[in-house]
Amino acid sequence: MGFAHGGRLTAQALKRHGTTHLFTLCGGHIQAIYDGCIDEGIRVVDVRHEQTAGHAADGYARVTGRPGVCAVTAGPGVTDVVTAIANAQRAQIPLVCIGGAGPKLLCDMGSLQDMDHVALMRPITKWSVQVPETRRIGEYVDAAFRVAQANVPGPVFLEMPLDLLMNVGDDAELPATRPLEEPPRPAGDPRSITKAAELLRSAKRPCFLVGTQVRWSPILKTPSRLAKVLERFGAPVYVNGMARGALPTTHPLLFSRSRRFALGQADVVFVLGTPFDFRVDYGRSPTWAEGAKIVQIDLDGAELGRNRRIDVGVHADSGVFLEQLARELDDAKLDFADWVTAVRADETKRRAKMETEINASDNPPNPLRVCAELGKRLKPNDVVIGDGGDFVATAAYVLKMEWPQLWMDPGPLGTLGVGPGYAMAAKLARPDANVVLVYGDGSFGLHGLEFEAMARQNIPVVAVIGNDAGWTQIRRGQVELYGEQRAVATALEHTRYEKVVEACGGKGFWVETVEQLGPALDEAFACGKPACVNVKIAKSDFRKGAISV
Repeated sequence: MGFAHGGRLTAQALKRHGTTHLFTLCGGHIQAIYDGCIDEGIRVVDVRHEQTAGHAADGYARVTGRPGVCAVTAGPGVTDVVTAIANAQRAQIPLVCIGGAGPKLLCDMGSLQDMDHVALMRPITKWSVQVPETRRIGEYVDAAFRVAQANVPGPVFLEMPLDLLMNVGDDAELPATRPLEEPPRPAGDPRSITKAAELLRSAKRPCFLVGTQVRWSPILKTPSRLAKVLERFGAPVYVNGMARGALPTTHPLLFSRSRRFALGQADVVFVLGTPFDFRVDYGRSPTWAEGAKIVQIDLDGAELGRNRRIDVGVHADSGVFLEQLARELDDAKLDFADWVTAVRADETKRRAKMETEINASDNPPNPLRVCAELGKRLKPNDVVIGDGGDFVATAAYVLKMEWPQLWMDPGPLGTLGVGPGYAMAAKLARPDANVVLVYGDGSFGLHGLEFEAMARQNIPVVAVIGNDAGWTQIRRGQVELYGEQRAVATALEHTRYEKVVEACGGKGFWVETVEQLGPALDEAFACGKPACVNVKIAKSDFRKGAISV
């Protein structure tokens, strides 16, 4: 033990929190951190755009359950990562972003890339702060991890000026603070639990809507716990966001296509860890039954009752609440079999409509058929990332995910370009898993050169592009509103994106027929390199009427 520069002290602090990878794009202001990471055994993973570094930190958190970490240089490095941090904030993902800065002694004198990063990042983070001196680096890193995971998870920004990282401190002087074994998760007020139980006892048509916040709940440490507790209630369950896969795909209470039917007729709805936003029509009728009783559970007490009236608001962890509710109803006899049967009938009817397209053999391949062929090749530990609009939304309905499989998409901010960062992080966190990046042809253009970073650093992921030569999620409605002749800025070409991946050192496959599809997917999974299966897809009305604003 002895004196170490600030970059080494930063790496030591990150290592205490279990950090294994630092995602970055190089810059002179932060290179001392790289030097420290080498000494501490933290892998430095470099990307071609800082936005990707931020998305990778986000993706690392989603896969591991622990905050991911990215480091970006001053000025444009910080401004480039803003989109990724905003996306993580809206999706409630814990991460730590370290931003470089010019020397404190040159502050406001016009040093290279000097700007007020802390003020810029404050509106989109849980905490944005400059570390004041070298000897306090460990303390601030501890605080950043604590804040990122507390209550509603989210991003934290730490600015570390150049002189702070170059100065030395005694690495024997550990801070008085220490990493928490795990973040505390709040339980619901017993009075609210009693009220919620009374509503479920009196219900005839209840359902449960489970959202992203369950990902951070201790109940998912043993996923069978969640299935068991929901079986106790016996009501239909719908999942969204990071809750996808939390229940087995064959679970008799899990539904996906019949949500509008269920919400339109339910008399009691439990909304767990997901807001009343555009994805659920803001809780309004007729999507939601006019007289339905609502029990809302959220880690953010200020979220309770936003956008619509609720009957019981519970400030709590979703999983903790469910287990509390099950204990409260320990002796209750709940029987919603008729209601489940009615919902299942609607689900079956809607799924039957999909089967025609899933089994279609026409060329070019139907997008549902493409997704179904991909689904046949997924293994129990695999990760699927959705980056795009129409084709990705189709995949979300067709692919059947089950823990420990993961589905990752940007979340409610709807950010395009998340895919390469998520995919790199997922493959590094789960090296034995297949990581599949489901792309729209539009979104590939945002960060396609990240395949060079993947090839160079031996991070093999498989991209599957649904190529319909357009920003279809936007273009469909544009044509309906303004006509084909006035549909501007939404048309693309059937561009050979797989050749970009080949030029970057990966493998590429161009697919125009159903017969070519399966062999291309098989070879892509087996090649051991970053690979791109670029599929020219047919038009489909499956997503007709989908809202894109």
